[in-house]
Amino acid sequence: MRRSRSCLLLALLLAAPWAWSTAVAAPPTASETVGAATRDPDAIAALERMGKALRALPQFTLAATTRTEYVLDDGQKLALAGTVDYKVLGPDRFFVEIRSDHQHRQLFYDGHTLTIASPAQKFYAQVENLDRSSQALLSDSATQLGIEFPLADLFLWGTPGFPTERIDSALFVGTERIDEQPTRHYAFRQPGVDWQVWISDTTRLPLQLLITSHSDPALPSYLATLNWDTKRSVAANDLVFRPDGATRIVFVPVAVASDDTVTGGQ
Repeated sequence: MRRSRSCLLLALLLAAPWAWSTAVAAPPTASETVGAATRDPDAIAALERMGKALRALPQFTLAATTRTEYVLDDGQKLALAGTVDYKVLGPDRFFVEIRSDHQHRQLFYDGHTLTIASPAQKFYAQVENLDRSSQALLSDSATQLGIEFPLADLFLWGTPGFPTERIDSALFVGTERIDEQPTRHYAFRQPGVDWQVWISDTTRLPLQLLITSHSDPALPSYLATLNWDTKRSVAANDLVFRPDGATRIVFVPVAVASDDTVTGGQ
């Protein structure tokens, strides 16, 4: 994403630097589809096995270290570090915390209400009556709410929300160790995005993800290294939002807010 130097800090405070996903790429058109020879069936099968392993988890805790690239107007890249932490319980309850030197956000979902909180500013907003699974929420949140969740693909791989037919190119790169764990490294291409994933040989879970966007000629990327805990129980109380003196504000979807800005709405 392009940023001028003067507005970079404001953008970092307000924007969503985690909004990187392979699932948001549009289905390929006839002119964009590449030859079937570039789609290694073993790579597609590995992706499907990974999705099956993810869908089999009844609960998990995930700690991810991230690096997001921003592109200034003059083409210079900035790489900013951050963390993403998930606690997930069942099909429709989760908590996610996003931290960097420029931002701290928390999101809670209980199957009915989504809460977006800014602990430092002591503000929060809520979207009620959603009544859907975590997968459905994360699949629709970008278009319906203007919210893109970090690492949303973890909830969509292995579901109809991520059809492998949208993948133009799939290949096996080789073996590699991530945090001393043996993995198999795969590379995929979809319209508008290239992405790579390192899949554990033992758990079949992804241990690293690299996404490169084609929306900017500078090709900014997002790197996440994933540390899973699938054995420790997730306590339901850890997923409950408590205002603790924070002020509730009105949630306005990003698309609506943008329209008001353009038309001069208040």
